[in-house]
Amino acid sequence: MEMPSEMQHQVMGYDRAATMFSPDGHLLQVEYAEKTVRLGSASIGLVCKEGVVIIADKRIRDKLISPESAHKIFEIDHHIMASFAGMLADARILMDSAQVVAQQNRVTYGSPAEPITIIRMIADRQQAFTQYGGARPFGLAVMLAGVNKGKCHLYTSDVTGNFFAYKANAIGENDERIKEVLRKDFREDMSTEDAIKFGLKIFKDVLGKNFDLGRFEVGYVKLSDEKLERLQGDQLKKYVK
Repeated sequence: MEMPSEMQHQVMGYDRAATMFSPDGHLLQVEYAEKTVRLGSASIGLVCKEGVVIIADKRIRDKLISPESAHKIFEIDHHIMASFAGMLADARILMDSAQVVAQQNRVTYGSPAEPITIIRMIADRQQAFTQYGGARPFGLAVMLAGVNKGKCHLYTSDVTGNFFAYKANAIGENDERIKEVLRKDFREDMSTEDAIKFGLKIFKDVLGKNFDLGRFEVGYVKLSDEKLERLQGDQLKKYVK
């Protein structure tokens, strides 16, 4: 009886290092990290006519944790925010680095950083940990949104260090189900309020009886003021029917 290819790779040790390719061209440690991303709580990012919106599921399972202390949306700069799917500890390291780069840009050039500068730095860091030995890949995907020079930007990077710009996207648990709805119903002419309602409706449909406003955090940046605003808990009630 022939052994399954995945088991063969494990026996041969191809999954023991992120830098070792399997005979069929896979980096198994990277693929394992991608599975961690798919287990992470979901985030939805939307570009609308007024700015950018991220709706993030914090998925707090312990009732003893104060919901206000668990943030899923990071402020990179006044005009840039980011969310993630995967390991929070890994995300914190990348977010700290992103904040430093954003502030260095302000000090050096006297102007706010462009969102693509930040996502490229994050993606470069993720890629490096798939190429050099002695360290595991970052177990997360990053969604970054912001406004700059009158334009809205939404990017997503994955475990491998690839990143792309999107009009709308989802990462984490049930991401494919969410993206199917986005492909069908997303409209670029939505207002910020409509985008928040749309994102929460998707989560409500996907989560069913597990839907609870207390587990969500919303961040948005408008073109008019280029400043991150947050909503959570009772502040979200008016956006849900």
